[in-house]
Amino acid sequence: MSDEILINVTPTESRVAVVENGLLQELYLERCGDGGYVGNIYMGRIERVLPGMQAAFVNIGLERTAFLHANDIMPRQPELTEAGEPVEIPPITDLIRQGENVLVQVIKDPLGSKGARLTTQLSIPSRYLVLLPGVDNIGVSVRIEAEAERERLRGLVRKLVGEDSKAGFILRTNAEDVDEGSLARDLEYLRRLWKRIDAGMQGAEAGQCVYEDLSLPFRSLRDLMHAGVEKVRIDVAASVREAQTFAGEFFPDWVDRIELYEGEGPLFDLYGVEDEIERALSRTVPLKSGGHLTIDQTEAMTTVDVNTGGYVGFRNLEDTIYKTNLEAAQAIARQLRLRNLGGIIIIDFIDMEEDDHRRQVLRTLQRALERDHARTSVSEISALGLVEMTRKRTTESLEHRLCQPCPACGGLGRVKSVDTVCSEIFREILRAVRQFETGELRVMASPSVVERIMEDQHRTIAELTEQLRTTICFQPEEQYGQEQFDVVLL
Repeated sequence: MSDEILINVTPTESRVAVVENGLLQELYLERCGDGGYVGNIYMGRIERVLPGMQAAFVNIGLERTAFLHANDIMPRQPELTEAGEPVEIPPITDLIRQGENVLVQVIKDPLGSKGARLTTQLSIPSRYLVLLPGVDNIGVSVRIEAEAERERLRGLVRKLVGEDSKAGFILRTNAEDVDEGSLARDLEYLRRLWKRIDAGMQGAEAGQCVYEDLSLPFRSLRDLMHAGVEKVRIDVAASVREAQTFAGEFFPDWVDRIELYEGEGPLFDLYGVEDEIERALSRTVPLKSGGHLTIDQTEAMTTVDVNTGGYVGFRNLEDTIYKTNLEAAQAIARQLRLRNLGGIIIIDFIDMEEDDHRRQVLRTLQRALERDHARTSVSEISALGLVEMTRKRTTESLEHRLCQPCPACGGLGRVKSVDTVCSEIFREILRAVRQFETGELRVMASPSVVERIMEDQHRTIAELTEQLRTTICFQPEEQYGQEQFDVVLL
């Protein structure tokens, strides 16, 4: 499989595209002065403790106070006791107090009206390892499945760390098959970094950032670079030099894969990345067979509806539905990554009668999700043909990063019809005349509404004028939206 990473750097923003076999799979965006906060460490002040929610609001210097749950205050430990009972979480009032300072790390960016999500369980990532201060444990990513490899990696880290370590480590998926020298360089980097963070903690004031994660281009190299990536193309020479220096510290054998893009057109015109981004903002996703997906994102969940559309198949209805669902399963996995959709996701596959077809579609979806860097959990297909799944969400979706609510509809995706607004205007006229004594009314509305009233409702206007014994004049206003109008007493 041929993978490439494209890094577009401009004075206003940085964008990173992950391309697999010539097709855009993931997009990351960071604007100047508006980077994400995930991974940053702050000295926070407890502003308010909520015993009923087992949570607290913490001031870390951002616009909105951040959220800290009791689960994220407790030291890392198994979720179950040796007897198989859930570990009991003490009352939050026993863990923190209002007004005290606490060192916290952002694990989820502010989303919509919600503040950032915090934890006191610090973790500092590098290329192959994650440092866990204050924890005496060595873990291995579950995506490294071979038990012999898991034990080899644990043994190498134990040897490098020694017996006097005051921190634990997690071996990341990238660590699979790496040698001792690479792990040693990673370990030394983390130790130096933690010393700098520890020194910054001393005397830090509430709301002060103690550690800020790497910028997007460097994070991408750290987290996304792997043996299957053939090239990393960057369109700014200075950024290429910085990236090669950074890579030389962590994966020197791959430095020559990082190169300057010198093509005639923009970097993101390669593989039609810009066009793919535009399509990713659409509600509808066409399938090659002629079917399509309809994706609707709400605050509570994301729904995906599968439709056969123009696909009529060749054999029978069940076969047509089965092939459409198979194609849709792969397309859905890609769209979740590309659009960075997270939280609860409900997929409405077309109903299938055969159990084997249902199993194959579900398995296709699960296999397609295996390349997703975000953690996912997929349930069985329900009796209604629905698949409930979750995908870990730490940053806002692509739509929320690139778009804002429509000023005309406020994000509803629809506006009242002209006829509906006309009826509302007539009701408002009646209300105004009954409430106030007046000899003349002026109605200001959008040109389309005024035009409809004057052309189709002139008889109604005449009847109202005679009935109410008042003069009504209509004034079109270009700046008014279709739903907006004012009835003014003169």
